[in-house]
Amino acid sequence: MTGNITFTMIKPSAFEAGHTGNILALIEQGGYKIKAMKKICLSKAQAGLFYEMHLGKPFYEELTSFMSSGPIVAAVLEKENAVEAFRKFIGATDPSKAEKGTIRNLYGKNLGENAVHGSDSDESAEREATFFFSLIERS
Repeated sequence: MTGNITFTMIKPSAFEAGHTGNILALIEQGGYKIKAMKKICLSKAQAGLFYEMHLGKPFYEELTSFMSSGPIVAAVLEKENAVEAFRKFIGATDPSKAEKGTIRNLYGKNLGENAVHGSDSDESAEREATFFFSLIERS
């Protein structure tokens, strides 16, 4: 069964480059309802906790350093079949391989700085949304 929420983060490099407004506009134009949103600066420890499933992988240190390098915008989005639809909407993880007009194609710099995060499963979406937002913030 597919859920109707997904989680996204506008990553530090996209935020720093001033792409937040354009990315949020594209998300809303794509039919996603923003259920919760906040700007936050993750500490290295918080980034490590969020990405704990990658602990021990070669890219973990670089990932947590990058994600704690500046502000991010975290958001819970709502749409039918949200996770699968949003993954397609944002494009391939590598912006050079992302379909033309997708968020990562338009605003991603490279594989690591690909503008936005998108949940990869309904379970991840729920875990990630709960990491950043209480239930009252998501209503």
